Amino acid sequence: MNNIQLVVFDIAGTTVQDTGNVAKAFIDAFGEFNMDIPADTVNHVMGFRKIDAIKILVPDDSNEALIEQIHKAFTRNILELYKNDSGLQPLPYAEETFQQLKQAGVKIALNTGFTRVVTNAILKRLQWNTPGMIDTVICSDEVPEGRPQPYMIRHIMEQLQVSDSKAVAKVGDTRVDVEEGRNAGCGLVISVTTGAYIREELELYQPDHIIDSLAELPGLL
Repeated sequence: MNNIQLVVFDIAGTTVQDTGNVAKAFIDAFGEFNMDIPADTVNHVMGFRKIDAIKILVPDDSNEALIEQIHKAFTRNILELYKNDSGLQPLPYAEETFQQLKQAGVKIALNTGFTRVVTNAILKRLQWNTPGMIDTVICSDEVPEGRPQPYMIRHIMEQLQVSDSKAVAKVGDTRVDVEEGRNAGCGLVISVTTGAYIREELELYQPDHIIDSLAELPGLL
């Protein structure tokens, strides 16, 4: 598989089916504070660290107390949704792609705009915390800044002892996934149409490839 040693995948919308839970959790959290946020507006802050997304969406981004309250409401909402949603499932070919890459000697990591507590809930539901399936997972609250900054990818590279960023592929469904990959110097930046952005929107940010299914990924590496 060329020179790719590591593939860093996003979670919601990229490897995990998002049935609208993330947008609903945002909309309901803002609604608790009498703010109406349209779903299409929420979609365009997907991929960001969630507290950063809230800062973008609030009318006054200097109101730190309000931002923190909305973030707590979002976290409560998303945990409840993920606890009860039977639609919380891997996207088609996600697990098969993981297995195929692992068999080829490629390391697999997940990174996300979610906090660790939310991520752990997802991993537990999907049984992705099974040893050997995924090499490492990093969350946005475990680094100085989330996407589009490259801290999560750099942390993963250090942890998995991959020294050359050109040997890393980044896969995600949003603008900030592309920007994160570029900022980290990844050798390949690949967008998927299974999440928040449609193909025409993703084309604006010029990833190296746009795919409609993770089944297409191994052939690009």
